[in-house]
Amino acid sequence: MESRRSAPLEAFLLGGVGEFGMNMMALRSDATTFLIDAGVMFPDPDHFGVDLIIPDIEALHAEVGRISALVLTHGHEDHIGAVPYVWNLIDGPVYGTPLTLALVERKLSAHGIDVGDRLIGVTPRSRVAIGDMEVEFVRVAHSIPDAVALAVHTSVGTVIHTGDFKFDRHPLDDRPTDTDRLAELGRDGVVALFSDSTNATQAGHTGSELDVRPALEELFVSAPGRLFVATFASSLHRIQLLLDLVEQFGRQVAFVGLGISRNVEIAERLGYLRIPSGLRIGETDIARRPPSTVLCIVTGSQGEPLAALSRIAVGAHRHVTVDPGDVVVFSARQIPGNQRAISRLMNHLVRRGARVVDNGATPVHVSGHGSEEELKRMLFLVRPRYLVPIHGEYRYLAHHAELAERVTGGDTTPLLAENGDRVCFDGVHGWVGEPVRAGRVLIDGTRTGEVADEVLRDRRHMASDGLVVAVMALDAHTGRMEDGPTVITRGFVVDDRTESLLETVPDLLRAIAREATTEERADHGVMSERMRVELQRILRKRSGRRPMVLPVIMEI
Repeated sequence: MESRRSAPLEAFLLGGVGEFGMNMMALRSDATTFLIDAGVMFPDPDHFGVDLIIPDIEALHAEVGRISALVLTHGHEDHIGAVPYVWNLIDGPVYGTPLTLALVERKLSAHGIDVGDRLIGVTPRSRVAIGDMEVEFVRVAHSIPDAVALAVHTSVGTVIHTGDFKFDRHPLDDRPTDTDRLAELGRDGVVALFSDSTNATQAGHTGSELDVRPALEELFVSAPGRLFVATFASSLHRIQLLLDLVEQFGRQVAFVGLGISRNVEIAERLGYLRIPSGLRIGETDIARRPPSTVLCIVTGSQGEPLAALSRIAVGAHRHVTVDPGDVVVFSARQIPGNQRAISRLMNHLVRRGARVVDNGATPVHVSGHGSEEELKRMLFLVRPRYLVPIHGEYRYLAHHAELAERVTGGDTTPLLAENGDRVCFDGVHGWVGEPVRAGRVLIDGTRTGEVADEVLRDRRHMASDGLVVAVMALDAHTGRMEDGPTVITRGFVVDDRTESLLETVPDLLRAIAREATTEERADHGVMSERMRVELQRILRKRSGRRPMVLPVIMEI
């Protein structure tokens, strides 16, 4: 049976296939196995107490032993966020471009990991040997600088992993996707193409980063007050475009949010961002400047309850307010599942008199991923014998597979696979072989839980440290706290110390409600997150235990 045949080259799909985020793949040839990317996925609102989700590679580790290296395509969280959690399973170096490694090093340092000499910088068209395989780095355009595709030269031929890419006609950094090298690889022969499918269902071409400039210029001219732009902290090309406009229109810029401030510092230090002297101001300076002279680049485009923009929108930020006449621009794609939180955030901003602009009516965002015509172009350039669609939900993968069959006239055979599948090549044939278990690990900031589903994870958590339910009743019209609050525990050991601690919890909850603004109290997402964070902190600090905290807000 073909699926049981041994193969000289095997690819293990560990994350990001059939889903968005958590991108990770492994390649094995002979006795060598290395990882490509190690990304995270951010939890849904139903993942109580979970901060990150990462691939579970224990089954792979059990089968192949130690991993020889980790190769990174670029610095987005869904490609590098899990590096600290797989670090100890990797024997050798971590390869990446300078910006990617700088972002990784900061992340590892935050986890107390000494990187030593294991972070090895690479450049486009350079090569590194990993066992009997050689990895070549090929420049691609994306929404973050220093992105690369990988051409892996093996005993059965060349395999290409695109990473995230598009064919930007006018890249902001004048570094387009290296079509010449891709075409050369295609002429020499490519066994398999593992290709980004994020925008497979989008017709035409993805816009250039410069395509958003006219709409942003119009906003710089027309905004009577402060201009806020919410984008991802890693969207450095977008940030550079905004900095160019700040200089052109005589505004000053403030970076609001820890993530964006740190990324800007790294990118400026490495020369990937140019911030002219005198343009940058601090958060505390914003209120002292005429509103029409200020641009705030902020985190929180996905409606995250504790991000800078969410706190600004409910009047809870220490230094920054949004006022009538201000314009708030959402210059980022809405990640599936975040629409309700983003809509709630927009409503708060409009209540404060701001004008909200998003990509629905005004072209203020373009994707960093290639659309259908660009996927076709990649296929024509590379001319692979096999296509393995990656990065996207299953319907995107299936559309990409159909596209390959349609445009190559049968010269390229798609291998449609999902997380856990083993894709095999022997130099003549390619097939989907015996799967390897590919689960998930849920990260709650202080501990990890390896689970097959959320129910098992919750049971383990509660069995270990119990459950604390905090119930707060709020008036539906005024937002005032009514009865209670009430604290209910299950499986949480109550002794003399913890009993006295639990007696103080209602006062803590009352203080949270008292200190919250009216709009915060009306936003159950914001209030629930504040209750959860504060209760977890005090319970961990004073009891040494980490129960699952479940905030419940009732409207009466």
